Amino acid sequence: MSRRPVAMVTGASRGIGKAAAIDLAAAGYDVAVCARTLHEGEGRADDGAAIPGGLDTTVARIEAEGATALGMPMDLLDRASVEAFVTAVAERFGTIDLVVNNAIYQGRAVMAPFDELTDDDLHTLFEGNVFAQLAVIRAALPHLLKQERSTVVNMISATAYQDPPAKIGQGGWGMGYAMTKAAFARVAPLLHVEYGDLGLRAFSVDPGFTITERMEATGATGQYAQHFAGARPEVIGRAIRWLATDAESDELRGKVVIAQREVKRRGLLPGWPPTE
Repeated sequence: MSRRPVAMVTGASRGIGKAAAIDLAAAGYDVAVCARTLHEGEGRADDGAAIPGGLDTTVARIEAEGATALGMPMDLLDRASVEAFVTAVAERFGTIDLVVNNAIYQGRAVMAPFDELTDDDLHTLFEGNVFAQLAVIRAALPHLLKQERSTVVNMISATAYQDPPAKIGQGGWGMGYAMTKAAFARVAPLLHVEYGDLGLRAFSVDPGFTITERMEATGATGQYAQHFAGARPEVIGRAIRWLATDAESDELRGKVVIAQREVKRRGLLPGWPPTE
């Protein structure tokens, strides 16, 4: 009897990470997840607004799909917790087949204008959006390369290559955040060149404007909806599932995958986009 493949998804208490974890479980993966919010009801935005989601609810949904789940706390700014997560996954399951680098730093500096962006802010942004993710890949790589076919999915952003349509607060984004996503966008192409011949499949996934629980709770949806068409996290989760499970996705190895476009043109999620 063949073993179930093992996926690890960071930032999976809500949003894209949660959707991807559930969809991967439905596709036959055992799934390890991590986040800062461990229990439903604990999530809070900087302004104190309650944000739905918790690692416990994600684990329950994974198990409801018949998969084995592992949930652990992880903070991108705490390198020990980042490395401990990968170690725990390898020890629990004995292998790692798929890494989804979804978690991002959510602090004030993400939306800081240039004149308020300090050196400390930049160090924090790069730790939370680049260095922590590299640490995940570095720790997982020996396990990934033991497989004939393994996958790394790095969640990037159009902010890496697209100019904002307006200022911060009007649909735009902070310079520091865009810089980190531009740096992280270079990781998958280089992984493809360095390890593609060893069976590692690496993708950069641009989710586009995604209407998450955090955005709705903080009232941020409207400022982006006036500039971009949006999708729910389940759409992006389906794109990640396709990359992990369908050999046709090999044609996009090392490239930027525009998630909403691929789901639409390949008909990956019945009923989306909704017909007018």
